[in-house]
Amino acid sequence: MSRRPLFRLAAVVLASAFIAPLSFAQQIIKLSTTTSTENSGLLPYLLPDFEAKTNSKVHVISVGTGKALELAKNGDVDVTLVHARGAEDKFVAEGHGVDRRDVMYNDFIIVGPTSDPAGVKGSKDVLAAMKKIVDSKAKFISRGDNSGTDVMEKAYWKEIGVKPEGSAYVSAGLGMGEVLTMAGELQAYTLSDRATYGAYKAKTGLVIAVQGDKKMFNPYGVIAVNPAKYKDINYKGAKQFIDYLTSTEGQKKIAAYKIDGEQVFFPSAK
Repeated sequence: MSRRPLFRLAAVVLASAFIAPLSFAQQIIKLSTTTSTENSGLLPYLLPDFEAKTNSKVHVISVGTGKALELAKNGDVDVTLVHARGAEDKFVAEGHGVDRRDVMYNDFIIVGPTSDPAGVKGSKDVLAAMKKIVDSKAKFISRGDNSGTDVMEKAYWKEIGVKPEGSAYVSAGLGMGEVLTMAGELQAYTLSDRATYGAYKAKTGLVIAVQGDKKMFNPYGVIAVNPAKYKDINYKGAKQFIDYLTSTEGQKKIAAYKIDGEQVFFPSAK
């Protein structure tokens, strides 16, 4: 028997051994995002499906919105998912990001101890409630991390022209889950997104004190880092992630995500 066919077969097998891993190698997508998408459990719920469909691995950096946008501005990530519309528009206008899309929304709530020392439980007026929290000298825990939640909280204090002072105000510099845990331990009030509160409600013992004000609307957007600014950005992967979140399928999955039977994110892609 000629050795030539065997040689050819061996050559094909050897070549396949080197080519196959390259053909099926996972792409890495670096995502910066607000802590609420991670702490709420939404991303751990969404990502396995997206990763399987696109042969990707998403590396998540969960920080406050300000830091998430800063990472994107510096080209340290490929795509960012945040909730501070003014900062998002500025980020795009300055040329740092492209392809911004609305993804979903929920709302902010003020949560606090069951004892309700400021007497604000059941209120729908966020500014009046925050003024009562100040006047009562009840303790308030602030994110203090330039997150979307922190920016919103600071805007409320600015509108009423006063904020808690001294030991009544703690600027934590922490993520939402950690702040909720701290508020539970200190029997304090804090501003939270509804989804993260839902995930931490049982372990903190905090209750919803203020909800339903139009000023507490909380929209989320996704933005790809501008590939013209950073040549090594995985723009293809970023665009796949944006397309998935805003697709009919992605929007249905976002709507289907629930905590204790309650829908906590509402799709808004146009």
